[in-house]
Amino acid sequence: MTTQCLVGVDIGGSKCAVVVGSDAPRILDRESFATDKAGGPAATLERVYDLIPRLCSRAGIKREEVTAIGVSCGGPLDSARGVILSPPNLPGWDQVEIVRLLEERFSLPTFLQNDADACALAEWRWGAGRGLRNLVFLTFGTGMGAGLILDGRLYSGTNGMAGEVGHLRLAEAGPVGYGKAGSFEGFCSGGGIALLASAEVRRRLERGERVDFCPNLEQAAGITAREVVLAAEAGDPVAAAIIRESASYLGRALAILVDLLNPEVIVIGSIFSRAEALFRAPMEAALAAEALDRSRRVCSVVPALLGEEVGDYASLCVAMEGASSREAAFPG
Repeated sequence: MTTQCLVGVDIGGSKCAVVVGSDAPRILDRESFATDKAGGPAATLERVYDLIPRLCSRAGIKREEVTAIGVSCGGPLDSARGVILSPPNLPGWDQVEIVRLLEERFSLPTFLQNDADACALAEWRWGAGRGLRNLVFLTFGTGMGAGLILDGRLYSGTNGMAGEVGHLRLAEAGPVGYGKAGSFEGFCSGGGIALLASAEVRRRLERGERVDFCPNLEQAAGITAREVVLAAEAGDPVAAAIIRESASYLGRALAILVDLLNPEVIVIGSIFSRAEALFRAPMEAALAAEALDRSRRVCSVVPALLGEEVGDYASLCVAMEGASSREAAFPG
């Protein structure tokens, strides 16, 4: 099979990346930048327009050697029409016709896929799901979404909305994620953990308790998930308790997925991949307590094998899968 040169664009709520690579798979060059939420889609697209030719030049790839562009972005979106609809973590990205815009700019076939679906495809093709038929990928980053490989095929649902697990309510009250208090995204995402931590630290400080990693109320409002994870890794008991609560809700949500979908593997990216040791035990305890044992025993829960590069490989996979589907539909 001839190696294809591909361009990937990964659009996230916190950061974006442009990648040049191949379907080998191999990343030849990449560059990332913080998502300009104030500037909206126009600011991000200007950076993308600039980076694509620059990275191709640095990698020694000519325009005619590029097969396709793949875009990975959080949903909701319409992959068939190539339109980003209104992702909750990308304010202002409403009805953005990103496929049309990139095709007009570069005259290259361009394809759009939900980031969780794209990561599921990448881990299935090249990562922890190789050789398996039933896989669930969980983003666990800025937000929480799922990509589903069922019976050896990507399952997107009737109108591309399958896998929006972040909207599941796990408790009557709790941090808000995906517009819903007590949701899976509220307990298990970067923004959710920050909210969980802020509320817990405030409660303890107002009771006169000591919180070493966040000693005053002014700091409590700006806590980040990264700060909580680092403090927990350093042994801070309050931070560790916050992560245990998030991990317990993660296990409960996994039990729903295990009972409903009976997968062979659940692959979890981002925060879980970086801090698996903190999440593993309370997650597994909740999963064992909630899931059907027969289903749980055949399902492994693992961090993304592609690690920090899973988003890069995901966007390349969107380009590869899109180009392959187009070639199959229009041979020759």
